Amino acid sequence: MSATTKTASKVIVIGGGLAGLGAACVLAARGHSVTVLEKNDWLGGKAAVLSEEGYRFDMGPTIVTLPSVLRRIFAEAGRNMDEYLSMVPLDPQWRCFFEKDSDGDQTVLDLVADVDSMVANIDQFSGSPADGAGYRKFMSISEKLHGVSDRFFFWRSVGGLRDTMQVGGAFSAAVLSDVMALRMGKSVASVVRQHVGDARVAQMMDHFTQYVGSSPYASPAVLCGIAHMQTDEGIWYPIGGTRAVPEALTRLAEELGVAFRTGTDVMRITTSSPRPSESTHVTGVVTASGETILCDAIVSNCDAVRTYRELLDGTPESTKFAKPQSHEPACSGVVLYLGLNRRYPQLLHHNFVFSRDPEKEFDFIYNQGEPAPDPSAYVCAPAISEPAVAPAGCEALYVLVHTPYLRPNHNWHAMLPAYRETILDKLESAAGMSGLRDAIVYESALTPEDIHHRYRVLNGAIYGLASHGKYLGAFKPANRRRDIAGLYLAGGAAHPGPGMPMVLMSGWIAADSLDADWQPENAVSSASS
Repeated sequence: MSATTKTASKVIVIGGGLAGLGAACVLAARGHSVTVLEKNDWLGGKAAVLSEEGYRFDMGPTIVTLPSVLRRIFAEAGRNMDEYLSMVPLDPQWRCFFEKDSDGDQTVLDLVADVDSMVANIDQFSGSPADGAGYRKFMSISEKLHGVSDRFFFWRSVGGLRDTMQVGGAFSAAVLSDVMALRMGKSVASVVRQHVGDARVAQMMDHFTQYVGSSPYASPAVLCGIAHMQTDEGIWYPIGGTRAVPEALTRLAEELGVAFRTGTDVMRITTSSPRPSESTHVTGVVTASGETILCDAIVSNCDAVRTYRELLDGTPESTKFAKPQSHEPACSGVVLYLGLNRRYPQLLHHNFVFSRDPEKEFDFIYNQGEPAPDPSAYVCAPAISEPAVAPAGCEALYVLVHTPYLRPNHNWHAMLPAYRETILDKLESAAGMSGLRDAIVYESALTPEDIHHRYRVLNGAIYGLASHGKYLGAFKPANRRRDIAGLYLAGGAAHPGPGMPMVLMSGWIAADSLDADWQPENAVSSASS
């Protein structure tokens, strides 16, 4: 409903991450009065920037997929995203490095978007036409799973299997066919290995699930749909880095009248005392300075578990939220920001340097709760696409290695130096980056402890909640809360989950749900004290 026919609500968005910015833009475009409260001094959450000594690093996400999600947010305001953001496609999308073969040769496989070309790459790489044919079949399954996700999972508040069955009316044969296509009870890894025999190709295909920070051996097969989502719309690089995305959203939000208050830490969500037969309703927030700000509705871009555990502490809703499930955090990670005095020509913009034994690697991270001794590393070398990220001929290297979420026995201040050496050894041995240590002229790092405190996520988890469980692992807490009226969740720990396009979608869903629910007669107050 347009702003001309609906009385505006006063909305507080807690957290100015990508989901919070997306929600703020959509709500403002639909005529609501929006204030974003952000505890840090910058907007964009993990999509922050580090600029030192002539080097510029994206600190968080570096891969932009599904640009249609971002376009939809701009379209809410009748704006063309291309007027706010310049993006270039990357193809090949990834370069994959494996440990040297028995002859001592480097083994490299490029992921390209075109299926026919990728089949040819795999055939040549593995030496078996069966692997290329298996990849083609896998991508056909992935496309179908992507379509099912579009119909039942995306663009609306979903908190469980029941919600997916409420679309389109009565349960039908077509719905049953789609549910069967989800391959419930199977893992990503099992589906991949049904189609591809070469262990290295399978390892590459497993890593589509690393967007959600979960083990492919424990994640539901529906997540195989990520492969088609990526190859269909491509991988894109925003000029200026992924930091350009929150900057563009902030500009749009400001044009739409959104108010931003950085350095404002929300400590509590206040709620009404419900009368019989009435629901609890949000009434406002209390900040770290003791200020109370009243509102009609809240979108929390804070971690879903920490929203209930900390911001709603002491309420019956907080206690009840903790009971249904364990809310297992997804993995965390160590990020190295390395300013190099040279480039490595074998690197593309996006690279994966793979472990020798992925099953052992994931067992360390997700079961044993310890850093893997032989890890896989994601390596971003953006100077190939934007030379301005570093001095001439140099590189602003971003290296991410997944680690367990924070455990009580983890002291990353003590653990980082040795694990840094493990990571650098891996890059030298598997990616042929000889002399790497000597090439480093600037260095910084982010550990799970840093991530936990900097972004107020659960136990340092980069990707919110783990997507583990072969039946229901893809489900996250719903955006529209049934227990507290006027509360909506957005971000990687809410539906539809982590990754840049998904958190942007979660912001859109939270905003759309709020807008659909808004009844002016239920307004609390537009004043603050």
